[in-house]
Amino acid sequence: MSRKKLLMGNWKMNHTISEANKFCEDVKAAGLVRLARKKGVMLGVAPSYIALSAVKKHAHGLIVSAQDAHYAPKGAYTSSISIPMLQDIGVDWSLIGHSEKRTYEGETSFTCNQKIKALVKNEFHVVYCVGETEKEYVAGLTKDVIREQVVTGLMGLSKEDMPYIVIAYEPVWSIGTGKNASVEIAQDICSYIRELINEIFGKVAASKIQILYGGSVKPENIHDYLQAEDVDGALVGGASLKSDSFQALLENI
Repeated sequence: MSRKKLLMGNWKMNHTISEANKFCEDVKAAGLVRLARKKGVMLGVAPSYIALSAVKKHAHGLIVSAQDAHYAPKGAYTSSISIPMLQDIGVDWSLIGHSEKRTYEGETSFTCNQKIKALVKNEFHVVYCVGETEKEYVAGLTKDVIREQVVTGLMGLSKEDMPYIVIAYEPVWSIGTGKNASVEIAQDICSYIRELINEIFGKVAASKIQILYGGSVKPENIHDYLQAEDVDGALVGGASLKSDSFQALLENI
């Protein structure tokens, strides 16, 4: 079946509020949301917490996503942001389990699962990130790692919850390194993820779920990745920070 493409920019720890506002104004001036609609592409960005409210206010039709959210509604969790806080500024999307959270902050598939269940319960859309390290890739463990991340991360969800879930495959060894997984690798793993969803949640969920590729995606290579049958979009880091490269990414889909 035909699935809508999704282009999501992950700004990571970049862009002050004024820089974020400038990006939004540039996107508006370039008519990118209109172009996305014309092309049938969902278009969004995930700013830092501090810029979320400003971007939500000036987004002019972009999906605005948090980069993470805590599973508890409130409490003694210094530095964390709760789902009600995000709801209060009109945000209802969040990335979960990005490899940088797993690598630098000890995020596990189990803590991702706690967050995903809380988010879905609150009708958030979740972009759940999965991917293997270079060591795991070299050892031939990619599919074992992906299986654990998908099975544990989505544990306790039902097929009725699946419309809220997007999965982003990001091989850790290709994020910000300039090394790219080949289109064949991206297709193979995205196809494997779809098989896992079919196995756990059934054929309908598997046919509808959007599976993104991320990892050194640039305007020059996005078209090739998105030609692959099971790649439904891209989660993009550095190339999403400037409106002109973001525009080039969209134009090349």
